[in-house]
Amino acid sequence: MKRRLLMALALSALCAQAFAQQITRVGVIDLQKVYMTYYKDSQAVRAFEDEKLRVQVEIKRLGDEIKDLQRQRLALATTADAPALRAFDENLYQKAQYLSDFVKVRQADLDGKAEALTKTDSFIQMLYRTVQSISEAEGYSLVISSRNADNVGSSIIWFSPMIDITDKVIQALLGN
Repeated sequence: MKRRLLMALALSALCAQAFAQQITRVGVIDLQKVYMTYYKDSQAVRAFEDEKLRVQVEIKRLGDEIKDLQRQRLALATTADAPALRAFDENLYQKAQYLSDFVKVRQADLDGKAEALTKTDSFIQMLYRTVQSISEAEGYSLVISSRNADNVGSSIIWFSPMIDITDKVIQALLGN
């Protein structure tokens, strides 16, 4: 009898723990599609996205330039004398430092503009509230943008179209 009681107690404790764990649901939204649907209203956001893209292109250009210099340095290492190599290393260091400073300054600038945009742009505020209400109603814990899938640093490897809430957000915005 005691043994059955202990088994039942252990089983109910395991079941309670299993039910206590919550599954995180993730929603995906194609913000570019929303922006294009609301082309006029999203002008400020699109301008910000364009600026972000220009900064990313410049960072890539500077990074590629540094990589080229590193390749040249490897070739010079076998043929150049020590003073020429030190001068080349100094130039390489300065370019790398410039890139690092450029990234910090531009990221701070973009962060400030993004914060100002979220506080002042009524379309962004309405979009955020709409995404939030749909996410809460549908039980999503997290909503991420699906448009960064072509970037190397993208966090999206795969997603099911069932979790894409883009059309629901557009429909809800049309209803406002």
